[in-house]
Amino acid sequence: MDFIAGAIGGGLSTAVGYPLDTVKVRIQTERHYRGIWHCIKETYRTEKVWGFYKGVSASVLTVSVISSVSFGTYKNFLCTICKLRYGAADAKPSKLDVSLAGGAAGAVRVVLMTPSEVAKVRMQTQKNPHSSVTSLQPVSKPKYQGSLHCLKVVAKKEGFGGLYKGCSALLCRDCASSAIYFLTYSALCDWLTPAGKNKPGFLVVLLSGGFAGVLAWGLATPMDVIKSRMQTDESDQHKYKGLVHCARESVRKEGAKVLFKGLGLNCIRAFPVNMVVFVTYEAVLRFTDHY
Repeated sequence: MDFIAGAIGGGLSTAVGYPLDTVKVRIQTERHYRGIWHCIKETYRTEKVWGFYKGVSASVLTVSVISSVSFGTYKNFLCTICKLRYGAADAKPSKLDVSLAGGAAGAVRVVLMTPSEVAKVRMQTQKNPHSSVTSLQPVSKPKYQGSLHCLKVVAKKEGFGGLYKGCSALLCRDCASSAIYFLTYSALCDWLTPAGKNKPGFLVVLLSGGFAGVLAWGLATPMDVIKSRMQTDESDQHKYKGLVHCARESVRKEGAKVLFKGLGLNCIRAFPVNMVVFVTYEAVLRFTDHY
């Protein structure tokens, strides 16, 4: 049931946070935006509401699958650790156990999510002016006509490796942030749950999930910037030779602050998104346990 609960929570959270994710990606990859509000206004002015939802259909599906794998891997890995260390799968895990299980969940997730991240980032940074803001000139056909078409074009022009651009940055980002994510959630639930209660209340779940998301994304933002830049680097550009080169070039041209582009937006988006993830996850598990 952890896989199903994770899938439902992931799908709902994507629908909630996707517009801000689009703004974040554009701020991280394009230098002409002066800030969050400038990016929002420009996107709405040129592309209207749909501009914020580019690639959302594929993202909802893939995030559902990835969230399912993430929560399922975390729970099963944690049970295996507890069984090996304490002799029982349902034994109370230590903070180190939770962190290791979280890191493993992040590593497994990367294998599945890198191609969808490439498609999402390419779609989000593709500009298609809305018909109402264009002149009498015909609107040019977009390079990517959808997430699946984007993946086909990338695979054809850049090969299989093109689908896994930014994988190294994503691995660094997700292993560390996933460990912090599950550790923070578990620690806050334990701290905020009154003595004698077996499970945290839904308010505790909401707060713990929100703060876990904020802390994880705060840690993940530098690698998230590098990941986005590597994934927008198309075959005819070759701006970046790898993770270290991308980080070095970005810092050289824009200063160290470039690694924290979108930090505020990530944290603002992370709170409600991860509240939805965890409260849905817990609600589904408790519903199935009850019935």
